[in-house]
Amino acid sequence: MAVPSDLEIAQAAKLKHIREIAEGLGLTEDDFEYYGKYKAKINLEVLDRLKDKPNGKYIDVTAITPTPLGEGKTTTTVGLGMAMEKLGKRSIIVIRQPSLGPVFGIKGGAAGGGYSQIVPMEDFNLHLTGDIHAISLTHNLLAAFIDNHLMHGNKLDIDPQSILWRRVVDVSDRSLRNIVIGLGGKDNGIPRETGFDISVASEVMAILALTTSLKDMRERFGRIVIGTNRAGKAITAEDLKCAGAMTVLMRDAIKPNLMQTLENTPAIVHAGPFANIAHGNSSIIADQIAIKLSDYVITESGFGADLGAEKFMDIKCRYSGLVPNCAVVVATIRALKMHSGQFKVVAGKPLDPGLIQENLAALEKGSANLIKQIENMRLFGVPVVVAINSFITDTPAEIALVKKISEQAGATAAVSDHWARGGAGAIELAEVVSAACEQPSDFKFLYPLEMSIKEKIEIIAKKVYGADGVTYLPAAEKKVKQYTEMGYANLPICMAKTHLSLSHDQNLKGRPSGFTVPIRDIRLSAGAGFLYPLLGEMRTMPGLPSEPAGNKVDVDENGRVMGLF
Repeated sequence: MAVPSDLEIAQAAKLKHIREIAEGLGLTEDDFEYYGKYKAKINLEVLDRLKDKPNGKYIDVTAITPTPLGEGKTTTTVGLGMAMEKLGKRSIIVIRQPSLGPVFGIKGGAAGGGYSQIVPMEDFNLHLTGDIHAISLTHNLLAAFIDNHLMHGNKLDIDPQSILWRRVVDVSDRSLRNIVIGLGGKDNGIPRETGFDISVASEVMAILALTTSLKDMRERFGRIVIGTNRAGKAITAEDLKCAGAMTVLMRDAIKPNLMQTLENTPAIVHAGPFANIAHGNSSIIADQIAIKLSDYVITESGFGADLGAEKFMDIKCRYSGLVPNCAVVVATIRALKMHSGQFKVVAGKPLDPGLIQENLAALEKGSANLIKQIENMRLFGVPVVVAINSFITDTPAEIALVKKISEQAGATAAVSDHWARGGAGAIELAEVVSAACEQPSDFKFLYPLEMSIKEKIEIIAKKVYGADGVTYLPAAEKKVKQYTEMGYANLPICMAKTHLSLSHDQNLKGRPSGFTVPIRDIRLSAGAGFLYPLLGEMRTMPGLPSEPAGNKVDVDENGRVMGLF
C-alpha cells in the first residue's frame, strides 16, 4: 500500500472549527478574530487579561547541524505537543510561518510531515493571514521614503553610499540581489546601486518577532537605522517620518495566528525570520500568550543548536524575560552517519546503503556533532533531551548507541515515531521531556551585554562553534569602531553564518576543530536590537534550484492544491 503524501494526509484531516480550538484554551470570541473556519488572529488584549495566571513550562526544540536528509525538527515539535495532550497535559505548539521562497524553492513546505502536521497545511505554507506580505510592504514603504527624500532635496544630507536599507520580496530570486534604481531620467529618482533581500531577512520581520506590544513595535520602527548622513550621524526611520505609517501597516500582523494540528492540538504560528541570517525564532508575543494558556509551550528554533537555539537563549529570552525549562535536540540515525563525512547524498539518486544499514562506526563518529550540540545547550544551564526521530531502517544497536552517547554527554534520550503515528508515537519523548522540565535548571546567558562587540563575538565563536579564534576583515574592524562610537556596542550578537556546519565553512562536517572564524562585515539592526556579524559569504537573497519545488505545485479542477510537500 502506497504511503500517502503529507498533503494527502493533511487534506484528509478532520479539523475542528477554530472557535472550538480557541474555546478549549479558555479564549472568548472577544479574544480573537476569525480568518475563515480554521484560522484566527489572537488579540493582544489577551495578555492583560491573563497576566496573573502562572506560566506553563517552556520548551525549545532544536537539532543537530542540518544535513540534506533532514532531521524532522518541526515534525518533532508537533508530535511532542500532541503527545503531551495524550498525557493529559494542555500544550500549545508555537512555530514560525514559512517563507514562500523555500516553499517554492528547495525545501518545500514547513508544516511538519506525516501524521505530525499543522493544518490546514496549504494555508500554513501559502500566505496564511498575509503577515509576510504586510512585512514586505512595510519594509518597502521605508525604502520608498528614503529614495523620495533623496530626490526632493535630501534635507537630512543622507550619504547615498551609506544606505543599508534594500528592498524585499518573499521569493527566491537571485537576479534581484544587485540592481540599479532611478534610471530613465530625473523624474525617476536618483540613480544608485541597491538590491533585494528575501522578506524574512527584513529587519521588520525581526522586529515583529522580538516586539512585546504595539507601542514597543512603534518605538523599534523609529530606531531603525537606514544609513548615515555625510557627517557620520545615524539616520533613522523616525528621522524620515515613516515609523508611524510602518506601524499602521503592521497593526494586524502583530496579532499571532491560531491554528491546529492533525489531532486538533492548538498551534500558534507567528513571524518567520531565518536562523542563519536573522535570529530564527517565532514571536515573543506568541510565546507570552501561549505560556499563560497552557501547561507546556513547545516552540522551535531554526537550524542547529549553534544557530537558532543560541539566538533563542541569548536574544529572544533576553528580550522576553521568559526562562526555558528544557531544550530538545532532534537527531536521526542516518543524519548522524552523514556527519561522519563518509557519505554523500546526490539529489535524485538512491541513498548510499551505508546510511540505511547498520553502521555503528560511522554513527559513533558522526555523533560528535550531537555531543557538541548537547554541550551548546548545557552552556545555558537548561536540561537537555535528545529526540531520536526514528526511521524503519534504525537498528536496536544504533538506537542504544545514540542513547548511550547522549547520556554520557549529559542529556536524556528518547525515541519518537511521531511521523508515522502522530502523538501516540511521541509518548516516550513527552514523558522524558516532562520529567526534564521538573529538573532544577540554572538558566544563564552566554555573555553580558556590557562586554565589547569583539568579546561577545569571540565567546560565541569559541564556546558554541568550537573555533580557535576570530579574525576581522577591514570592513568589520571599521564597523566595530563605528558602532561602538555610535553607542550600539551593548546590543546582543546575532551571528550570520552557514547552517550546514558548526563552523563558517559549510564543507566542515561533524565537529570541526582547528579553524578560525573570519568576520567579513558587521551590520546593525538597531530596531530589532542586535548586531549581526557576517561570517564568510552569506546571502540574504536565495536563488531557485534547477528543479524548484514549485514545479510540482498546481490545482485540480475543484481548486484543491496539489504538489505541496
